[in-house]
Amino acid sequence: MTTRELKEKYFEFFKGKGHKPIPSVSLIPENDPTVLFTTAGMHPLVPYLLGEKHPAGDKLVSVQKCIRTGDIDEVGDDWHLTFFEMLGNWGLGSPASTRGGEPTRGGYWKKEAIEMSWEFLTDKKWLGLDKNKISISCFEGDSGVPKDEKSAKIWESVGVPKNKIKFLGRDQNWWGPAGKTGPCGPCSEMFFDGVEIWNDVFMEFNKTADGKYESLKQKNVDTGMGVERTVAILSGKKSVYDIEPLKSIVTAIKKLSKNYDKRSVRIIADHLRAATFIMGDEKGIAPSNIEQGYVVRKLIRRAINEGKKIGIEKSFTHEIGKLVIDLMGEEYPELQKNKDFVIEQFLEEESKYKKIEERTSRVIEVSPSASIPEPSDEDIANDLFNATTTQGISQRSAMDEFQKLGININDDILKIYYGKIEAHKELSRTATAGKFKSGLADNSEQVTKLHTATHLLLAALRKVLGDHVYQKGSNITAERLRLDFSHGEKMTSEQIKKVEDAVNEVIVRDLPVNCAEVSLEKAKEIGAIGVFESKYGDKVKVYSVGTPDCPYSCEICAGPHITHTGQLRHFKILKEEASSAGVRRIKAVVG
Repeated sequence: MTTRELKEKYFEFFKGKGHKPIPSVSLIPENDPTVLFTTAGMHPLVPYLLGEKHPAGDKLVSVQKCIRTGDIDEVGDDWHLTFFEMLGNWGLGSPASTRGGEPTRGGYWKKEAIEMSWEFLTDKKWLGLDKNKISISCFEGDSGVPKDEKSAKIWESVGVPKNKIKFLGRDQNWWGPAGKTGPCGPCSEMFFDGVEIWNDVFMEFNKTADGKYESLKQKNVDTGMGVERTVAILSGKKSVYDIEPLKSIVTAIKKLSKNYDKRSVRIIADHLRAATFIMGDEKGIAPSNIEQGYVVRKLIRRAINEGKKIGIEKSFTHEIGKLVIDLMGEEYPELQKNKDFVIEQFLEEESKYKKIEERTSRVIEVSPSASIPEPSDEDIANDLFNATTTQGISQRSAMDEFQKLGININDDILKIYYGKIEAHKELSRTATAGKFKSGLADNSEQVTKLHTATHLLLAALRKVLGDHVYQKGSNITAERLRLDFSHGEKMTSEQIKKVEDAVNEVIVRDLPVNCAEVSLEKAKEIGAIGVFESKYGDKVKVYSVGTPDCPYSCEICAGPHITHTGQLRHFKILKEEASSAGVRRIKAVVG
């Protein structure tokens, strides 16, 4: 079975159970300040898991592209991936729960979820897996949440022997939240021949900012099935790198190598596929020293280093990036759309890194420990730390250069070095405490005002600079808004004043902010701007500022908004600066 066939079967099955398909969203969360990447299909659904009505209904199905970096050091084994596809089905609102004495809307709960999972896994019409090779785990409970006996009983009722059902703790059988706060709950995992392939999450709780777990107003079912892992198992393969499209990527890298090493080739394949998807995302993230861009840079440079280990001497990352786009661009058209940008970034990043590597020898040669007859372990560790942090040189390259000078980096030196690295990380964490990575900091009154002002700012920029301007990212706290937008040149002071005046004119007019739930086609027809169109379903929310027949601003959005522009009082641009190649950034305030 191919990955495409699995996805088609999954969608066919759940559509037959009344689920409505929803598309994969951007890898960069739009309104979640707690994480850098979309790590699961539930990310874009958080408002609906908390009670907001979803335009597509209460039963949903999707395949979501995901990035997870928590297990990056495990990449290279048979199963771990940085980028992967996740199948999921949702029931929003359990019919068994009540709110104010009335049943909650739609959805389903444990019995329906487990029965559907078992049918899809074992029925010959679908996956037809051997029932005798399937085992289950359920939440064993703790001081805050009781043991999930109910799920175990349901599994027994569908045919799973009691001895194949295990109860595990919070580390294994509790899911979420995806970030620091949000929906979460106990889960029940399904294993085939000991390998996890599916997870049913029963979202009953919401973790608050103070670390407490409160009951959700509605109960939800959220499931996750890893596409690559499941297809490998269904195909009788022992690794996700033995199935397409990863198999073709691995083959291409092997042809480039002189000294084949399985783990290195797998790391290169995984990292460059992940980097391609992040750079080719609707939000087009370029390599940099901060946030998502830092992850892209780390992935590319680690791939380059692994390439050197296996004898790849020429620039090659762009070739693998192009192959990824060719293999997966049909299913993810944003890759094709951003192909030139992706290739350009690979070439530029590899060129930059090559220059850094070329000066590595010069940096090490002039380091203090190189000129001392018998440098101490502390001296060498200090120089290694400065080379890797201040100079941006890879640890392996720096160690190799020390070796050429006759200085051996032993375990005692590495212990001192890693201690300095941890202290440096802690300092960075302290310095950035409270910093929001992306999206909205919260749903407070001031953040809501600034979010609405961002709509006005984007509309004004398009009027002053041109229709090439689109939102590339935003970060909104109670103190200020930050908007990244596509524009290749520094704005003049005259342009900045025109934008500022345009927004303030709308504020003075005290225009109404309207919301309408329409089809995606209708939204396009009325001229609504969809910054990342591929994430939307059949029905969308459109917020417009002004009269419906002649709005000042009209955008597809799901965030919080004020009701009239006069509530903003006044708008002021604090700063206009470069963000990345072809992207500018504005910081502004209201009030």
